[in-house]
Amino acid sequence: MVEVAALSPAAYIAGMGNTWTLQELIDAGMAITAGCLDCRHSPELDLSALRDRLGPDASVMEWDLRPKMKCAICGGKRVALIYTPDTTPTAHRKSK
Repeated sequence: MVEVAALSPAAYIAGMGNTWTLQELIDAGMAITAGCLDCRHSPELDLSALRDRLGPDASVMEWDLRPKMKCAICGGKRVALIYTPDTTPTAHRKSK
């Protein structure tokens, strides 16, 4: 097994295959922001809480996760997902 810290975020994600799981995103230091297209509310999702609710092997690809999302403010179901790697300088140094 390859250690996560030994790979750059891009290399780690490229090795994930066609789908991402919650645990893979957590291990890679990724974040998901859910943006409501109706009221513009856009919180960062708590991936640990989602893992506890859906399981570590749950797919977090947009087409799997988006239908389960609902805006906490307006109740809207039109949600866009943005996947973001951890770009802090400390995380960057660890991935080299």
